[in-house]
Amino acid sequence: MTAEATAHDGRSGRGFDGFSPETLVSAGRTFTIRRATEADVPALVALLRDDLLGAVGETGTAHETGAAAVGRAGAASGSAPASPGAEETDPYARAFALIDADPNQLLVAVTEAAGQDHAGSTIVGTLQLSLLPSLSRQGSLRLQIEAVRIGAAAQAVGIGTAVFEWAHECGRRFGAGLAQLTTDKSRTDARRFYDRLGYVASHEGIKRPLD
Repeated sequence: MTAEATAHDGRSGRGFDGFSPETLVSAGRTFTIRRATEADVPALVALLRDDLLGAVGETGTAHETGAAAVGRAGAASGSAPASPGAEETDPYARAFALIDADPNQLLVAVTEAAGQDHAGSTIVGTLQLSLLPSLSRQGSLRLQIEAVRIGAAAQAVGIGTAVFEWAHECGRRFGAGLAQLTTDKSRTDARRFYDRLGYVASHEGIKRPLD
């Protein structure tokens, strides 16, 4: 895996201002990491739905069974992940607008060129980076990494590791001194992956719905 990035220190203003697209090469395949646009939202939501936990989380129905959720995500039959219908897009559009307006948020689309001529590209992954200022740890800036998804078409080529290495370097360039993330306890494979990347389960995270 190699990474090719535009030479800049990343910090030209607030938060992720100054971010520009970067290129990753893994297993002979070339991927571009760029800021997501509003037009990308349906494809990004489809990626979030394209696993069991993501499907349950994105159906909007907390009590839906796992089998039904997988079916709605398009995962049970091996078909392409379902895009959200028109009646479901407003919450995502509102969320995207908030993310896009916040300089401390970077919603990423990972794309791969459709052919050797690079005419057109397909979104194969996504993640969201957040810069969290804090008075703790001597006023250090933290990098929160969330909603990481790599689609089936780009798995098993090392791009997951490459994306995390890129995220860590991106965080350093924009001033972060610590990377952190949360993972569902049922994701044992993901936990082993994070262990290999050097993450340590030093804290116990807890959550409470506010509705």
